This record gives sequence, C-alpha cells and structure tokens, in this order.
Amino acid sequence: QVQLVESGGGLVQGGGSLRLSCATSGRTFSRYAMAWFRQTPGKEREFVAAITWNRGNTYYADSLKGRFTISRDNAKDTLYLQMDSLKPEDTAVYYCAADRDGRAFYSGVYYRETNFGSWGQGTQVTVSS
Repeated sequence: QVQLVESGGGLVQGGGSLRLSCATSGRTFSRYAMAWFRQTPGKEREFVAAITWNRGNTYYADSLKGRFTISRDNAKDTLYLQMDSLKPEDTAVYYCAADRDGRAFYSGVYYRETNFGSWGQGTQVTVSS
C-alpha cells in the first residue's frame, strides 16, 4: 500500500492561489492513478481531479475546470494540485488518494472514491471572502 501525506493548505484570500502537494512512499508511485478529493463538514467527500499514471491524462470536476490543475512528478513521487482564483466555496479539507488495484484506471471512473484505496490525512484549505 502507498502512504500519502498532503501539505500546502492554509488560509488564503478569495481570488488567491494555493498549491497542494501529496508526498508518497511505499509502492511505486509512478504506477498509480492519483486523485484529489475534498470534503466540507456535513457533506460527502467530492471528486476534484485525477491523473493517470502512464500518459498523465487529467480529469476534473466540471465546476473546477479552468481554475484547478492536477499534476505529478514521478521522479519525486509527488502529486500536486494548483488552485487558482480561489473562492470561499472552495474551503474544505483536501485529500489525495491512490488508485485501488487499478480500479479507477481500468474502469475510467475517477469520481468514485471507492475506486481509491489509499488516502492521506487531508490538508485544510480556507478561503476568506
């Protein structure tokens, strides 16, 4: 199993930017599809973005396209999420996740959290108005 540790969260003013990182260890990072999810109190965790392990194809929640960018550096075993033009409604705990035995990659379904088997502890992002 791969271990995941997120960082880079914090307090930012609306319109600002943040870059989240997810450092990984354990199994070979480069062989996993990876994703970011987020969760606010009282709500279910929601899909943010995903990236495949081989060609680096990216997928985004429709509402976030154009503002968020997912990327990975396989040499550093690290996943990133660049968040621009942040809005107060982006306030959430952000989690990175690794594909569960290829479920996400081979099904092509990245928005379903049950397709991801390893999760980080989350990093809080707070956007002020």
